[in-house]
Amino acid sequence: MNRITFSTIFTCSLLLSACAEQRGWTPTVDTYNDPNAYRLNQDMEECRALASSATSGVKDTAAGAAVGGLVGAAGGAAIGAITGNPGTGAAIGAVAGGASGAGYQGFQSDDRYKNAYRSCLRQRGHNVLN
Repeated sequence: MNRITFSTIFTCSLLLSACAEQRGWTPTVDTYNDPNAYRLNQDMEECRALASSATSGVKDTAAGAAVGGLVGAAGGAAIGAITGNPGTGAAIGAVAGGASGAGYQGFQSDDRYKNAYRSCLRQRGHNVLN
């Protein structure tokens, strides 16, 4: 696997997994009997901003990609050594590990964002359904 292919795959997987659905998701709020319903739009905007600042999706994703790439490279090199080509095994393992590590951290960051958003709205007295 040449260096350009490795870099391309690694960069694409990092960018795709960093695009967690944080920016497009909003919680569903039941406004029935909500004394604060008149403030819902303002509270949602403020809570979205707070949740975004509480999580760092791209930073977490990059860290996951780095750790996953290192672990994958080590495992790939070990398997490659058994089959007679540790360099290729390390490259393939690094790409696979980097992509899976980035994806995992991206999803974890997305969950933290959603939990922070929900918690903020609940603390402001809204009935959050999801």
